[in-house]
Amino acid sequence: MIDISVEKVALLLIIAVLVLGPTKLPEYARKLGRLIRELRRMASNAQEKLREELGPEFEDIDWQKMDPRQYDPRRIIREALADEDPLPKPVTSIQTPLPATPPGRPAVRLAAGQKAPFDDEST
Repeated sequence: MIDISVEKVALLLIIAVLVLGPTKLPEYARKLGRLIRELRRMASNAQEKLREELGPEFEDIDWQKMDPRQYDPRRIIREALADEDPLPKPVTSIQTPLPATPPGRPAVRLAAGQKAPFDDEST
């Protein structure tokens, strides 16, 4: 959680002794101990409450798998490519689509090499 080295703790204790003095230091140490115990109790109560409200189906979830820091796109692509999905069946009969013609106009087939009509006024 908090990354405090031994040197930093010793420095904080020396500063506390100098600022508070030896007479008030035991009183503030007791208050700090009570505060830490209260914070631990609140954290454990919050965990219990969360477990109660989520129910038993959430107890066996592996939360490490859902950690976004574990996301590796190369691994995901490698696993996706390694999955062998069956290929779709080949099409045996091909149906020719109907030509798109405006309503009321019959479709006209063009001869080989004949250019399609072009409308100069169209946009």
